Amino acid sequence: MKPLLNTLFVTTQGAYLSRDGLTVSVSVDREVRARIPIHTLNSILCFGVVSCSAFVLQLASEHGVSLVHLTEHGRFIARMEGPVSGNVLLRRAQYRAADDLEHSAAVARAVLIGKVSNSRTVLQRAARETHAGSDKQILDNTVLRLSRILPEILRARDLDLLRGYEGDAGSLYFNAFNALLKENREAFRFAARSRRPPLDNINALLSFLYAILANDVAAALQSVGLDSQVGFLHRDRPGRQSLALDLMEELRAPLADRVALNLINRGQVRPDGFSSGETGGVTMNEATRKTVIAEWQARKAEQIRHPFLGENLPIGLLPYTQALLLARHLRGDLDGYPPLLWK
Repeated sequence: MKPLLNTLFVTTQGAYLSRDGLTVSVSVDREVRARIPIHTLNSILCFGVVSCSAFVLQLASEHGVSLVHLTEHGRFIARMEGPVSGNVLLRRAQYRAADDLEHSAAVARAVLIGKVSNSRTVLQRAARETHAGSDKQILDNTVLRLSRILPEILRARDLDLLRGYEGDAGSLYFNAFNALLKENREAFRFAARSRRPPLDNINALLSFLYAILANDVAAALQSVGLDSQVGFLHRDRPGRQSLALDLMEELRAPLADRVALNLINRGQVRPDGFSSGETGGVTMNEATRKTVIAEWQARKAEQIRHPFLGENLPIGLLPYTQALLLARHLRGDLDGYPPLLWK
């Protein structure tokens, strides 16, 4: 099994990354804050105004470590990768499958089964722990309505129809999101999804976590030799990691959303950790970002039994295992792509 390597998150504005032998040195105001051996890293994520020396770029490229730049909000700017790896025959199989609308619909259908099932599981767990009458009713009703969508997805053979069901399921799930909040409900109340920029605290938190998850999934896809830009549910668009967006759908609710909810409900993030800019966009301060990253890393280290593989593994390896299963399907080793079904 692939080792669970670390991600270096650099969130301090004005930080500078340089090379020191086989380590990445992080400096702020010419003071070295950390040195990290390159062989322990899977990727480096730089948020906001963070600069890197050419020697760090070379070091990362030589060791297969991706270096990604994002805005402070977590919106993707650019990714630097070393030489493309992987079997060209696998990529050709991926391109043929993506061009075949029937095959694309089959993979998209599996992804959406995973997404809706896992969203339902998150709501079911919360409903069991909720005693407030109105919240419990909202959660129970939403679980029932999501359960009714699943058979429709299984029967659907058209990509546009599948996207319609995805939109319906997403609306149902997020309409029930406030019932999942136990603390600071007004400060983190969810009204609607806003992205570029996020317009409230909860969207700022979710966008940040989704950006981290998208990077993990893209890196996993590239590590098994797949092209992260050629998807099935999400179609080709220049600069978009369409396949990464596909695979992260089934992981959003149990990974990113659960981390966000835990942080809020445990009081680990507070309203004063967020601020609104001149354009209305909401950002997190550095201390809050560090808290979010620490919780994300702790979540990735937790163990889960993979329902399809039947093996215990860290949650942080789930993007890799799902990428590997998709590659096996595209090679013809599996009749269909088995989505992750959270229990």
